[in-house]
Amino acid sequence: MASQSAFRGVLLVSFSVLLTVLLGFGLPALLNAFMAVLGLPETSVTECIVLLYGAFVLYVATPRIPRGLVEVKGKAVLITGCDCGFGHELAKHMHKMGFTVFAGCLLKDKGGDGAKELEELNSERMKVLQLDVCSDEQVNKAVEYISNNMEDSQRGLWAVVNNAGVSTFGEVEFTPVDTYKQVAEVNLWGTIRVTKAVLPLIRRAKGRVVNLASMYGRMGNLMRSPYCVSKYGVEAFSDCLRYEMKAWGVKVSVIEPGNFIAATGILTREAVAATAGRLWAGAPPAVREDYGKAHFEQQVALMRSYCGSGQKDLAPVLDDIADAVASRRPYTRYSPMEPHWWLRVQLMTHLPAAMSDLLYF
Repeated sequence: MASQSAFRGVLLVSFSVLLTVLLGFGLPALLNAFMAVLGLPETSVTECIVLLYGAFVLYVATPRIPRGLVEVKGKAVLITGCDCGFGHELAKHMHKMGFTVFAGCLLKDKGGDGAKELEELNSERMKVLQLDVCSDEQVNKAVEYISNNMEDSQRGLWAVVNNAGVSTFGEVEFTPVDTYKQVAEVNLWGTIRVTKAVLPLIRRAKGRVVNLASMYGRMGNLMRSPYCVSKYGVEAFSDCLRYEMKAWGVKVSVIEPGNFIAATGILTREAVAATAGRLWAGAPPAVREDYGKAHFEQQVALMRSYCGSGQKDLAPVLDDIADAVASRRPYTRYSPMEPHWWLRVQLMTHLPAAMSDLLYF
């Protein structure tokens, strides 16, 4: 493992040096050609590098440009997956902003702590409802409840935030097809099911659809294929919906969080151990023999090392979702993630696969 990490480090450094050299010699030539077309004097290499660096700093360091806020008073938002994590904190955040919040909780009927905490706010603008995004019946009941409990149903529902989601891990040959179906049922089909159900209300308000995807909706990774498949689907669904909803004045945004395991607790050592046990026990004998227990345990150790990793503050995600809901001109995509993850996404989505594979796999 150490030699592989060193090799990848050398590749990344080499790529950075190559990019710097190409920009150092190629950018001035391109810029001077452009200046010649405009009839302006040539620039120096130094000026080109300063210009490029300045543009990069502005892009990375400049705060989000204010684009105006909608009037919050009287507007209602549906948020799914409010039992814990992003959804739970977002429900409180949107309520604090002044929205009426319909907080969908999977465990409300079972006395879940998350639902109880939201109910204990004792606010007319915080309405907690039972919602399993995998159930057509519960989704339809939720829409009926929302229609009957909005201040003005004729104004419609301002926004839906499809946050409910699950995660898992496992190499392809160890992962049962049922696992792919279960993860997609929540992350993808749940998003589609809820969106279709509330879309007439959203269209009436000329409102917002905000879908939680992931950085893994833009790039794949080892051991994460069920999750990646579902989040890639969310990205595609969101794009298609955005094209269709433009004529109705409805804005569709995608949130692509990076690693927030530490903040959400979505991955624990206990969960990793339990999942690993099921994967090994359920794998065909030939697969166990070919891969070997040592390889399997090495991959499980890799997943275990992620427990407690990542950003510990949910604020970047909450702020981006709030902007998607409340800004007059929301962005199509928001990417709240650490810089090294952002860089990896850019390289894996823009470089030829042969190059990105060498860098990361």
